[in-house]
Amino acid sequence: MANVVSEGAAGRSTRTPRAEGALRMITADQGSPERVRRILEQALVFAGAVCAAVFRPGADGEPLYLAESAGVPRTLCGVGDSYPVAGGDPVAEAHRGRPVWLEPDDPAAPPSARRATGGGFFLAALPVRGDGGCLIAVAERAFDSEDRACLGLVADALALPAPPASADGAGLLPGGFSLAMDTGRVRVGEDILELFGLDPDEFDGRVETLLGLTVPEDLPSLMSVVEADHMTIGDRELEFRVLQPDGPPKWLRLRGRLVHGGEGRPPRLVGFVADASTLRSEITDVARVQRLAAALATAVTVRDVGKAVVAALRRPLRADRIALAELEGERLVVTVLDPPEPEAWPELWRAEWRGEWPDAPVRTMPTLAAALREGRARIWPAGSPLETALAEVGPGGLAMLPLPAGNRIAGACLIGWDTPHDFGPDERALLTAAAGLAGQALMRARAFDAEHELVGMLQRQLLPRRLPQLPGAVAVARYLPSTAGLELGGDWYDVIPLPDNHVALVIGDVQGHSAGAATLMGQMRTALRAYAVEGHPPDVVVSHANRLLMDMETDLFATCCYVDIDMEEGFAWCVRAGHLPPVLRYPDGRTEIAEAEGGPPLGVVRQSDFPMSPLRLQPGTLVALTTDGLVESPESDIDEGMFRFARQLAATDPADLGPVADDLLGKAPRSDDVALLLMRYDGMTSRPLRESWTVWRVPQAVGHARRFTRRTLRSWGVTADIDAALLIVSELVTNALVHTDGQVRLDITLVNDRLRLAVADASPRTPAKPTSIGWEATGGRGILLVEAVSAGWGTLPVSGGKQVWAEFVLRPPHGDT
Repeated sequence: MANVVSEGAAGRSTRTPRAEGALRMITADQGSPERVRRILEQALVFAGAVCAAVFRPGADGEPLYLAESAGVPRTLCGVGDSYPVAGGDPVAEAHRGRPVWLEPDDPAAPPSARRATGGGFFLAALPVRGDGGCLIAVAERAFDSEDRACLGLVADALALPAPPASADGAGLLPGGFSLAMDTGRVRVGEDILELFGLDPDEFDGRVETLLGLTVPEDLPSLMSVVEADHMTIGDRELEFRVLQPDGPPKWLRLRGRLVHGGEGRPPRLVGFVADASTLRSEITDVARVQRLAAALATAVTVRDVGKAVVAALRRPLRADRIALAELEGERLVVTVLDPPEPEAWPELWRAEWRGEWPDAPVRTMPTLAAALREGRARIWPAGSPLETALAEVGPGGLAMLPLPAGNRIAGACLIGWDTPHDFGPDERALLTAAAGLAGQALMRARAFDAEHELVGMLQRQLLPRRLPQLPGAVAVARYLPSTAGLELGGDWYDVIPLPDNHVALVIGDVQGHSAGAATLMGQMRTALRAYAVEGHPPDVVVSHANRLLMDMETDLFATCCYVDIDMEEGFAWCVRAGHLPPVLRYPDGRTEIAEAEGGPPLGVVRQSDFPMSPLRLQPGTLVALTTDGLVESPESDIDEGMFRFARQLAATDPADLGPVADDLLGKAPRSDDVALLLMRYDGMTSRPLRESWTVWRVPQAVGHARRFTRRTLRSWGVTADIDAALLIVSELVTNALVHTDGQVRLDITLVNDRLRLAVADASPRTPAKPTSIGWEATGGRGILLVEAVSAGWGTLPVSGGKQVWAEFVLRPPHGDT
């Protein structure tokens, strides 16, 4: 450690004069706001310190407050913000004029000093002449004689006039300010007012006046500095923009420190404001690297990482083009190009354009491949011998940054200039820092993208792959996952075809965002579909789902809206379980939020009522069901969102529901996952003929059923195949009467030329077709006859029982073709 920090034993004899020369140059610039920090940095360079700080007395001499620091964060070394003048700390001892040199675990050190040296640190405290200040230096090794001499030079340099920090802010240096945290009154010089574009005679001394001239996006970060509740004692540094009458906003840098105001006085914020471009070159600004780190910390996807890198590098480097790509085997998979137009990139890259951006084949660029294998940044000035695909990226200069992540290279960043570009050391430092940050962020984003794709695939598997074709209606659905994080959502939708041209529309939302919520969503969707297909009325379907969820003993609950629509009559029953009501758009463009009475969410109360509310649908009516993620936001409550959704629905053209759904989703601000289900009811052009007969358990029951069937078919004009129909009715009714108890019902339906005969009974047991029948058998032939005569037969569960049905296509009457 000593060799690294102190430049080796061979250089020890020259360190003191070199430190003296460096300090002389720094102290000559009395007006620089960076002077004190630069002096402290010499303790790091020439004395081997890892942290250096200067303490000065408060306005009333009490306490000794931290005025400036350099090196590693002082808190890591146990250095505090302030110390009492009368205390026994090294800071107070140095204030009284006595140098202090402490080793780790020195028993003579006071408790606060032992905190600083207990971690293996050596501490030095030297008095600063003139104002009673004190220099603190912390190192990981003992200070030798030359180290102590260099620290003495640093303390002498600090004795020269320093930036003001008095309670009244008097004697401000150029660029300095003093802000009273209790009143908001601020003392500034004319140079700061000039930066803000203010006339000194018109400035009212209020900090709010200055804040009102800043770019609104930068105001929150500034407020975190100028509000006392948001700061601790210590220094702050940030950049912000000031609005200009003409041209773009001006970047300013603020460096300030919250200091004690003295006994009974509030603290003050003192420091400097300067034009950021005059302090150092924009590309060497540490704040820019910090902004890149902050942007990468919030970058979720690989695309986000690329955009953050481009935003951080292209403008300060004045580059003409930047490409960021992932390394996958022997190809660079480009994620961001700037500019994005193909014509701005070499012909080889355009030839590889397969989608939005190209894949760059590494094999065609051996120089790039070699640099990636080395794993270090490469810079090629203008005129360097490069293959065409690389040379045309940066004819005036090209930089290639491998993006390291652990022990592998995650990708590469190419930066090109069209005109000859001079690469300075500051640019190289920025490129190196950006590459390290981007590589780690790229690996995190790649893992996120892979997991996000897995999550999306699972979510898609839990939702319907496609919606069924409906008689007299068209339906579309959309699902969008949450925009934040990887968590699975619990929103779902379903469209369930039911017998007798009924259709059930279902939409729901399980509480929370997790794999458990998504799993429960799949279970609830399956349960509702099963209960609906069994033939239960809507309120019974939802009640069964509620009891099922209660029996699952989960902490989650679910909301649901279930709409059973009779496609023949245009009539519907709606059941709500804590969910949003449907929104209806009528053919004339009017919209209405349906007044559907609701029950509690599923899984909350075991014995609860779920009332059914009637809905009347005219042909051309659009039924819209959605989840709260589309209509609720932090800026507006759910009622306002529903009215907004209804207005947007009124402005749509329901002729094509796909664009309508996309438009509704695109206009809504959202952070939650969203399910949207739209159905346009057109009405059935060909309505079926339907009649029913209750079969009484009397000796003549089969005969009554046959006569009812013959009479019904004749009234419909059916003259062919009547005998086959009567045979099927005889067999089905006989089976129901012989093998079941309870009520038996015969249903006859005719759609065009297709006749359906169905017998419902109270037994859930499905009739079994015999595999073989001997001459002695007395039963089993009925189902074989039904199968032989009909075009198809089967069973359906109906309200705890079953329905056995058979269909066949009627022959045209004699003489018809």
